[in-house]
Amino acid sequence: MFNKENNEQRFIKKDAQGLGIGAIAILVDTKTGVNYLVAQTPYSGITPLLDENGNVVIDK
Repeated sequence: MFNKENNEQRFIKKDAQGLGIGAIAILVDTKTGVNYLVAQTPYSGITPLLDENGNVVIDK
């Protein structure tokens, strides 16, 4: 489980925008394609990114 020699990154940063003391970023899970919205602030959070219909955004 740990100390794998697999250097493949699980998440990649698709986009980011700085906002004063923090930032908003979109990460993509390379295994599932699910996009996540990440608030990079002192009180960070992560949530699946949803489209206009409330469905999870998935890259194929």
